[in-house]
Amino acid sequence: MKLNLAIAALAIAVPTVIYAQDSTAVSAGKYPDTFSSGSANVSPFTQQSKRFNDWSVSVGAGVPLMQSADLTSIKNGNGKNLIGYSAYVSIDKAISHAFGLKLQYDRGETRQGWFNTKDAAPDAKAVAGRTQYDAISILGDINFSNLLRRVDNHSPYRWALHGYAGIGTLAYKAFQKDARGQKLMTEIKPFSLGSLFMQAGTGVKFKVNRRVDLEGRLMYVITGDDEFDGGGKAYSAVNQRSEQTSDNFFNATLGLTYKLGKHESHVMWHDPLQEIYYKLDVLANKNQDIEVCKKGDADNDGVCDDWDRQLDTPAGARVDGAGVALDTDLDGVIDLYDKCVTVPGPVENNGCPVKKDNNQTAVEVEQTLKDIYFNFNKATIRPESNSKLDVAASIIKENGGNYLLTGHTDRKGNAAYNLRLSKERAAAVVRALESRGVNENILKSRGVGSAEATIPVTASDAERLADRKVTVRFVESSEWNSIQKKDYDDAPAKKTIKKVSTKKKKK
Repeated sequence: MKLNLAIAALAIAVPTVIYAQDSTAVSAGKYPDTFSSGSANVSPFTQQSKRFNDWSVSVGAGVPLMQSADLTSIKNGNGKNLIGYSAYVSIDKAISHAFGLKLQYDRGETRQGWFNTKDAAPDAKAVAGRTQYDAISILGDINFSNLLRRVDNHSPYRWALHGYAGIGTLAYKAFQKDARGQKLMTEIKPFSLGSLFMQAGTGVKFKVNRRVDLEGRLMYVITGDDEFDGGGKAYSAVNQRSEQTSDNFFNATLGLTYKLGKHESHVMWHDPLQEIYYKLDVLANKNQDIEVCKKGDADNDGVCDDWDRQLDTPAGARVDGAGVALDTDLDGVIDLYDKCVTVPGPVENNGCPVKKDNNQTAVEVEQTLKDIYFNFNKATIRPESNSKLDVAASIIKENGGNYLLTGHTDRKGNAAYNLRLSKERAAAVVRALESRGVNENILKSRGVGSAEATIPVTASDAERLADRKVTVRFVESSEWNSIQKKDYDDAPAKKTIKKVSTKKKKK
């Protein structure tokens, strides 16, 4: 299956490279025609009309380090710091200023384990490995410096950040050495089942001159093979040291790129925006003999009367392309006269929403909170009250104002306990509203217990329900600072329990 994937990738890439710079096909090859842009200045894009080089050759060398394996080249893994070698050569094709393809050949040797295989094993338990590999891969090349370049950056540049990713076929010979000597553990042929691998990484290029680039790269190679490090078969003693299913390694390289072609610049170092800016400057300085605005601009809004849909636009109003005064919030008041441009409001209030009287807001919030429920003898709000709290929070956030929430209880039970419970319940409602986005600086709470209860204690529970409530009052700024955030400390309320004396039995 891996072989089939590699062949499919090659089949797709080859025609892409060959025809990437061909122009769009048109009937009979004449310009312009019904398949082209229709401009009289359209010309075919051919090899003769190319203005930039797009082929190059790259070579480099570096250091591979086994990182994810049973035997590693890094001291804090299953091994010590061991350095191998690597080299690469590639043929590069730039498809555009921001994307290209590479056909790359890599050759190298990784060294991993507890000692260098050139040395003798230090003890009977020490194991080392080395892997000689050859790889052929197709890499996509993204020029991030051109892709992410700011439109207002007009300056040329000599540094470029590139990203690479691709797949290929990997052939290798993995050797293992211990106290008994060195032996070949695994050999994989190229283009065979199990030889597919992936690599990805990034590089920084420096433009030395029009022909030569210097590049440093860091690639991460995913072999997809648990035997690459020389550990032997998948269930050998060495390969059971870690639970790695793929032996992967970093490959840090330094290389040179030689740009081919007769042109002065390579397309990967060309910013198309620079040419656009140049042409715009030329057009701006060119005398135009085109007659426009035959009917004039009566309302002086910058839109010719030839296509102005609103010929009496007020002076100073911003207009759209059809000359119609802008009304951003679509409330019927144009932006010129709208005091609240982004929020709809009536004409009589200059396009701003009319806020409700804060006392009326307090009444609406109190009505909404009338149906919230608490757990028995607790200040914990029951889940079925969440929708009411959502509505109350929305009303407060929409209209603003400072509000005092007061907790009440009925006359049944101990007065001190009821007072404490009413304070905690009022504070619990405040916390619930603040958790829904209400500003914590505009809500305060207090409790009065049964002090303001009106229903007799002998009444039914349904009748006394009217006294168990949370009331809401709007507070003016002059009074607000004299009120505490809440009127109790955080020690939990304790219900008073009457002690019942028992008579001792007489002997």
